[in-house]
Amino acid sequence: MILVYNIGMNSHNFKKILVLVFVAIILLSIYLNRAYSHIYGVLGAANLKPVEVGETYLINNMNGTATTTLVYAALGDSLTAGVGTDKYSEMLPYLLAEKLTGYDKQVLLNNYSVPGAGTADVVTDYLPLAIKDNPDVVTLLIGVNDIHNKVSAKEFAKNYETILSRLKKETKAVVYVINIPFIGSEELMLPPYQSIFDLRTREFNGIITDLADKYAVQYIDLYAPTVDLFKRDGDHYSKDLFHPSVTGYKLWADIIYDHINQ
Repeated sequence: MILVYNIGMNSHNFKKILVLVFVAIILLSIYLNRAYSHIYGVLGAANLKPVEVGETYLINNMNGTATTTLVYAALGDSLTAGVGTDKYSEMLPYLLAEKLTGYDKQVLLNNYSVPGAGTADVVTDYLPLAIKDNPDVVTLLIGVNDIHNKVSAKEFAKNYETILSRLKKETKAVVYVINIPFIGSEELMLPPYQSIFDLRTREFNGIITDLADKYAVQYIDLYAPTVDLFKRDGDHYSKDLFHPSVTGYKLWADIIYDHINQ
């Protein structure tokens, strides 16, 4: 009789545990859904407008008369297109182009950066244009949208390799690949999404590192020196807490130029 009673109690307790687990799963699902919706709610409420940019800029150093022209092609997405700033002169490639000018050198910036673009878009739409420019310098900063659009690591690697392979074979440019920075403050990305995005960013950056080595292009680590800062809110962010402000872009430009100027 005692044995039967104990079995009955254990069975009852097990059913209670199952109910509690089921309720916990439901509550967790609701939280995850709302935390995910929060990200896009904040981005939508910020309503950032793309900067009015053109495709070509000629940047001169006002201290002298340029006798040479450096052709610079910038490939990227909204992080290169300057979303989060108010003027084209505040976007990342323009800031870099200003740093690349000299007393006798001007920079012709051909800007092929489009908000929302991923590696597949670069391959099909923008890479041919950059190659046609016969650039001296190319910067490539792409991958954030691949992560958020859940592009597989395999597909990302395939597209990224196509970009590097064609740039190396079809241009004489010095190619600088910039790894994917962490973006998304803790106020925007509630747990566990900040950690998930960080994990995917590091996974994709591992692919970029390997391909940069394979194709012997210049690799610039933007992730490591900025990840801790960009996990927090601050004046480095624009109002959507995702795209950098002009302060954030200037910080990135300084880091990138320090690598170029080594």
